[in-house]
Amino acid sequence: MQQPTQQTSESPPPAAERTGPPRWALHRRLYDWVLSFAHSRHSTAALAALSFAESSFFPIPPDVLLMPLCLGHRSRSFVFATVCSAASVLGGVLGYVIGMWGMELIGNRLLDIYDPQRHTWATVEQWYQLWGFWGVLAAAITPIPYKVFTIASGALDYSFAWFMIASAVGRSFRFFLVAGLMWYFGPPITRFIDRYFNLLCLLFTALLIGGFVLLKHAR
Repeated sequence: MQQPTQQTSESPPPAAERTGPPRWALHRRLYDWVLSFAHSRHSTAALAALSFAESSFFPIPPDVLLMPLCLGHRSRSFVFATVCSAASVLGGVLGYVIGMWGMELIGNRLLDIYDPQRHTWATVEQWYQLWGFWGVLAAAITPIPYKVFTIASGALDYSFAWFMIASAVGRSFRFFLVAGLMWYFGPPITRFIDRYFNLLCLLFTALLIGGFVLLKHAR
């Protein structure tokens, strides 16, 4: 009788036993890779690098790493938020430069990836025209990909000074909100943020713009 062949250590495991995302799931693998830095001794440097890169080209938002870092070291939550905000604003300068001087070489290629139909670009441009600085601030806070906002600011020749102010306020609001919730509520708030954070940002932006419109018509 023929004996059944034994699986050697070099044989691939059965499909049912394989773990991890499939090879095509690049975004998920990047997410897991970013999350792995939460337990690294270089976690703060990784947070700064991620925040800088996400402002112009990297797809994973820094909130992914900011939240577990704040949960693991709640007393340093606002230190992490400061690092995240500062690095994000500095990275935004790179996005601004790409928009102003590198659209043909780099900018359009990035937009083809993150905003192929240019819907986000059109939204940011409309906000600039309707509300000026307040539109820029809203774009920095909302779920609109910040990289599209930074590139658009440079390409549309928006004031660099006001761009920096809006970026600093908007990015700081977002990351200090996350850090503050982590510091105050701890682990129970994580699921709530994952589910409703974008909605909260949109609600805050609607209130911000609504207040500005009311002030404008009250004059």
